[in-house]
Amino acid sequence: MKVRIKFAKTGAMRFIGHLDVMRFFQKAVRRAGIDVAYSEGFSPHQIMSFAAPLGVGLTSHGEYLDIEVRSHAGAEDMKQKLDRAMVEGMEILSVTALEEGTKNAMASVAAAEYSVRFRQGYAPDPGWADRLLAFYGKPVIMVKKKTKKSEAEMDIKPYIYQLSASGEGDDAVVRMMVNASSSGNIKPGLVMEAFWKAEGKELPEFALEITREDTYTDTGVDGDRHLVPLDAVGTGF
Repeated sequence: MKVRIKFAKTGAMRFIGHLDVMRFFQKAVRRAGIDVAYSEGFSPHQIMSFAAPLGVGLTSHGEYLDIEVRSHAGAEDMKQKLDRAMVEGMEILSVTALEEGTKNAMASVAAAEYSVRFRQGYAPDPGWADRLLAFYGKPVIMVKKKTKKSEAEMDIKPYIYQLSASGEGDDAVVRMMVNASSSGNIKPGLVMEAFWKAEGKELPEFALEITREDTYTDTGVDGDRHLVPLDAVGTGF
């Protein structure tokens, strides 16, 4: 049976990179006594698939991985066993079963929701929220997006699905839903950098505290987007 696990990554664990998170869960699954399935071949490994990797320094309340199990004693039993194998800063939030034919976590990602706050000393100027919303209201938002091989100009407006801003000073917060698929992955920092540039400023490197609130898949049909959290396509067992 294929199982989807939702977990949170907070505190000091935000400084742990994706490869180390993968290794951590491989060991945690063994410590928890989960009857995980292994691949065949010369070098068998746990059948495991993570959703969109989280950048180092970001926290999250909506990370996902899929595993395949050969036997189980129910979702709650598996959740408790895994949670006991966690360390401070890692928490199991839910365990659901996937129907046969469901795309794995990595292939399912369509969007991600983020909250963006400002570190002490980097609070935006008064009236920033109205200016950010006006910026978002533009028909085109051009940025230079870097890839591993090149840098190109692109319009990121179609990839920002929702954006709101509120608060002043230390209470300032931005919430946004952006494309997180392999074909259009947009980072919240890129959106904020574009806004700062439009203001005639440069965004300081460590100004933002970014949290991924959840990761979404698109269950819409015929081009009609319908985004739901990745665990919404699973069922209890």
